[in-house]
Amino acid sequence: MSWLDGTVADDAAFALCLSHDVDRPYKTYQSLYYALTDRDPRHLLDLLPDRNPYWTFERVMDIESNHGVRSSWYFLDEQSLFGDRPTADLADPSAWRLYAGRYSLSDEAVRDVIRKLDRDGWEVGLHGSFESYRDTAMLATEKSRIEEILGHGILGGRQHYLNCERPDTWIRQRAVGLRYDATPGSRDAYGFRDRYEPFRPFDDAFVVFPVTVMEQTLPDPETEWDRAWNVCESLLGEARENEAAMSVLWHPRYFSDDYAGYERLYRRLIERALDMGAWIGPLGDLYASMDHPTAVDPQSTPQRQ
Repeated sequence: MSWLDGTVADDAAFALCLSHDVDRPYKTYQSLYYALTDRDPRHLLDLLPDRNPYWTFERVMDIESNHGVRSSWYFLDEQSLFGDRPTADLADPSAWRLYAGRYSLSDEAVRDVIRKLDRDGWEVGLHGSFESYRDTAMLATEKSRIEEILGHGILGGRQHYLNCERPDTWIRQRAVGLRYDATPGSRDAYGFRDRYEPFRPFDDAFVVFPVTVMEQTLPDPETEWDRAWNVCESLLGEARENEAAMSVLWHPRYFSDDYAGYERLYRRLIERALDMGAWIGPLGDLYASMDHPTAVDPQSTPQRQ
């Protein structure tokens, strides 16, 4: 008996779960960085108020809609370098990388796109901040802010930078009401590093979906298209052979022109998976369709609308 039996992927060869961690929907200091490193002053044009190449929500939604699929979007509620962090962090380059140039969940444009995604059938979840994987109260606050925007509960999410202490992070996620985690994975390598099926660390309704591949771990498709595609096709084949849940993470900025080739690779990945008989969709949809061994209190179960 396959674990896929009885799920939304019941008749499929395998499951391909699509997800996007929303880290930086605005191109800010990167414009100056690329202008200097690429010696291309055209990047500075992206600082103009009518330009925002990293705001790719509609672009990704069109791609997925045209293929008849949906995905999970995890939104970040990160600390601000200038408002939340100690003054000493201003002299710390790593703090600038982690906390500068982020967005706010109070931004009306961000709130509007969160509601649109949810309304049109995509899953919205939590991208836990850099430190929340080890802080239950912080995690609970971040989760509640996403839910306040949506007007209903969420099912799961993924921690920023794939931060995870096993099993402590899962204990904290479960304690705040999350039903699944999509964090375990690598920022440096691709592949089925945990197992082929989602797993239950506590033998109850809390489920973990490991990341199979993050776009930045692949060969650069702009310069090494064949290598990049061969890796993706090989992973799809491995997923089909093992009736796996293949979880794919594509950051929204990788659909911009700054990352040539990644949008094409994403489209090809979806098209090939469909040809191979895969079910494709959000992790939350797959989770909700699974037969869970332990009943969850209906009063605390988040419901997607």
